[in-house]
Amino acid sequence: MTLSIFDIFKIGIGPSSSHTVGPMWAGHRFLSDLREKGLLDTIASVRVGLYGSLALTGVGHGTDKATLLGLAGYRPDTMNPDEADKVYEHIKASGKLNLAGEREIDYNYDTQMIFHYGETLPEHPNAMRIYASDANGIVVYYKTYLSVGGGFVVCADEFNDKDKQNGTEAPVSGVPTVPYPFKNAAEMLDLCQKHNLTIAELALENEKALAGGDIELVYQRIDAIWDVMRNCIDRGMKMEGILPVSGIKRRASMTHKTLMANPEAMLTDHFVIMDWVTLFAMAVNEENACGGRVVTAPTNGAAGVIPAVIAYYTRFTKGADQKGVRDFLATAGAIGMLYKMNASISGAEAGCQAEVGSACSMAAGALAAVLGGNIHQVENAAEIGMEHNLGMTCDPIAGLVQVPCIERNGMAAIKAITATRMALRGDGSHEVSLDSVIETMYRTGLDIQAKYRETSLGGLAVYAKKQQVA
Repeated sequence: MTLSIFDIFKIGIGPSSSHTVGPMWAGHRFLSDLREKGLLDTIASVRVGLYGSLALTGVGHGTDKATLLGLAGYRPDTMNPDEADKVYEHIKASGKLNLAGEREIDYNYDTQMIFHYGETLPEHPNAMRIYASDANGIVVYYKTYLSVGGGFVVCADEFNDKDKQNGTEAPVSGVPTVPYPFKNAAEMLDLCQKHNLTIAELALENEKALAGGDIELVYQRIDAIWDVMRNCIDRGMKMEGILPVSGIKRRASMTHKTLMANPEAMLTDHFVIMDWVTLFAMAVNEENACGGRVVTAPTNGAAGVIPAVIAYYTRFTKGADQKGVRDFLATAGAIGMLYKMNASISGAEAGCQAEVGSACSMAAGALAAVLGGNIHQVENAAEIGMEHNLGMTCDPIAGLVQVPCIERNGMAAIKAITATRMALRGDGSHEVSLDSVIETMYRTGLDIQAKYRETSLGGLAVYAKKQQVA
C-alpha cells in the first residue's frame, strides 16, 4: 500500500505525535466506536491504561490530557491549542467528562487514568487500553490502541496487517488505486525513470488519484501544510517566556532579535545563514513544546527540520517559488513514506534516528530536488541525511520534548543542507542505497536498549537527574 503525503504531514498540536496526537485520535476513535455500536447511552464510566513509553513519559508529553480531549470529542487537527489546557483542567477539577457533548459521565482522574510504569505490551512500546463500563461497573467495550509514530494509531488486532498499520489515523474505505504504487526507494526510482517523472511529479500524480482527479485540491492541502509550518516559525520567533513544566527559557525570540538588529553581519559572516536555519527549527520546536499547532514532519519531535529547510529554500536560494515549495513537500512526503512503510518513525520503537533522522533525510532529498538535482542525487542526499544520524538515541530529559529535542532539530536542519550540497556535488552514484540505510536504521533501532528509546530511563535523562540530586 502506498501512503499519502498527508499521512506523513498531519496538522496537530504539540508536544508529541506519538504521545499526544496519536492518543487523542485513539480517544476520538474509541468514542466513534461507542457511537457506532449504539453503546454511548449506556456508558457510565471510562478508564484509561497507559503502557510502556506512553506511561513512562506520558505526563511530560501530555498523553493523559490528549486522551481525555479525544474522548471529549476533540481532534488534534482542528482543536484550538489555546483551549486544550482549559478543557483538560475543567475535566479534572469538575470530575465530569462530557463525551463529545452527547453524554456526561463522572470521571476521577486519579483512579481512572492509570500509568502502568513497569509494564509494556508485546505489540509495541506505545500502547494504551480504554475501557467503557455501564452503571453496574461491567465493561461493555474495550480496545487496545498502539500509537506507532507520526500520529498513526492502530488497534492491537490490526498491528500485524501492514496495510492497516500504514493507514491513516482512522480507518479508510474505498481508497482509489494510485497510478504509481511503490513499496521501496528502488521501485519508486524505477517508476520515475520508466515514466520520465521526478519524485515530486510521481507523488503528486498519486495524490491526484487519491483526491478523485482534483489536483487543485491537492495543491490547496499542500499549501495549507506550509501555511501552518510558516506560521509556526513566525509565532515561535516572537513568543517569549518559559517552556512548560521545565521552566526553561525560550531562546528563539532573543536569537531573532539579535539577528534582526545586525542584518549586515551576513556580508562578513556567511555562517549567519546557519544561525537563521537553526532559529527556524528551534522556533517550531519551542512552539511544539508549548503545545502549539505544528505539522508532523514526520513526527512532532522532529517537526522543526523540514520547515526550517523550506524556509532556507524560500529565503536564501535563487528562484524559489510556490511550485518549489509544493515539490519540496511532495518529495519529502514520498521519502517519508519509505521510512513509515519499511522501518519506523517512532522514537519509542527505534530511537531518535527514526524521528529526527528521518526528517533530516526527507529534508535533504527534497532540497536536492528543488535545487535541480536528478532523482539519483535526490536519493543520495536522502541517504546521506540518514546515514549520519544512525544510532541516535531518544532520551528526553524529564520526558519532555525539550532537551535535547529542540536543539537537535536545529542541528538536523543544518545537516540536511550539508547532505544536499554533498549530493549535488556528485553525479548521483553512491555506495549505500536509500533502501539499505532505511533497513539499517530499523535494525539499529531494534538493537538500541529500551532505556534509550523514549523512556527517560537512560542517557541524558538519567544524567540530568543525577545533576539535580547533586
